[in-house]
Amino acid sequence: MKRMITALAATTALAAPALAEDLSVVGSWSGLPLHKEYEAPFWSEKLPAASGGKLNVALTTHNQMNLGVGDVYRLLGDGVYDVAMTVADYAVADAPELEGLDVPLVALTADEARAMVDAARPMVEDIYNARFNSHVLAIAPYPPQVVFCNAEVAGLDDLKGLKVRASGRMTAKFLEALGAEGVNVAFSEVPGALQKGVVDCAVTGAGSGYSAGWWEVSTHLMPIPLGGWDSVVTAINLDKWNSLDADTQSLIETQIKAEFEDPAWATAQNALVNDIACLTGNGDCPAGDARDMTLVEVSDADFEKAREVLVNEVLPDWADRAGADWAARWNDSVGKVVGVTISTN
Repeated sequence: MKRMITALAATTALAAPALAEDLSVVGSWSGLPLHKEYEAPFWSEKLPAASGGKLNVALTTHNQMNLGVGDVYRLLGDGVYDVAMTVADYAVADAPELEGLDVPLVALTADEARAMVDAARPMVEDIYNARFNSHVLAIAPYPPQVVFCNAEVAGLDDLKGLKVRASGRMTAKFLEALGAEGVNVAFSEVPGALQKGVVDCAVTGAGSGYSAGWWEVSTHLMPIPLGGWDSVVTAINLDKWNSLDADTQSLIETQIKAEFEDPAWATAQNALVNDIACLTGNGDCPAGDARDMTLVEVSDADFEKAREVLVNEVLPDWADRAGADWAARWNDSVGKVVGVTISTN
């Protein structure tokens, strides 16, 4: 009888499915399209389904957890949760070399931005390994970071002397080089800051500004990508990643590229066009009611001036902070794709 019970137990163990792997996932801003349209469906539905029940995902977002954005990747590295995603610029206080991922004004289309990100990815992977004990799974864009102003502006020269909320440290340096004052204001606090005159202008994605109601406290929209594309990095704790078998790792990487990263990039360019239409009334607005912000057309002279400031002032400043080795890596990867070389002399 004992032999029969032992044999039965062994047979049952062999027939039983492997225990499911649990993943705790912290997404980016819950109210913005990237999370609602891509992150949430992928983690809550698509990946668990593709795994055939092997992966169980518990999803929340950093704002729902009331996390400081600068803490998202630190806590990921400590193993507080398994997977996290937020804007890479939020982590540059811990990793100044990470600013090289999303440089303003060197990518004016989604295809150019994707090429820039792909070139930077080996650098980004090394940064996340070393700084945040994590492995990069995906890099997806918010739409280009454009300028909302509650002031009369007709071009870049009019930003001189204004207080402008930047979307990242490199953007702040760029604004200061233009003669503006870069101001650090949390995304959720921008509408009040614009209304009260704490800032005159603010930089964010056009769609983010539309969703968050910035059009209620802004009059002019300058669709120049002063803040780059605000790349959102999805990473998994390195210890958790190394604990997964090769098949599970392959499944996650294959699925996240096909069902999250690629679709997010595919819609990025049209999203900008649609978002500008929604904010200004210039065209059809598929997202809801069109607003009536004044669209400020950026001249070729503005672009040329901005590029000159970027190459001669902003990027050399970053190279000094990040170090010559990172600047050299950037020149050999991103720089070759965008046609820019940082002088490291």
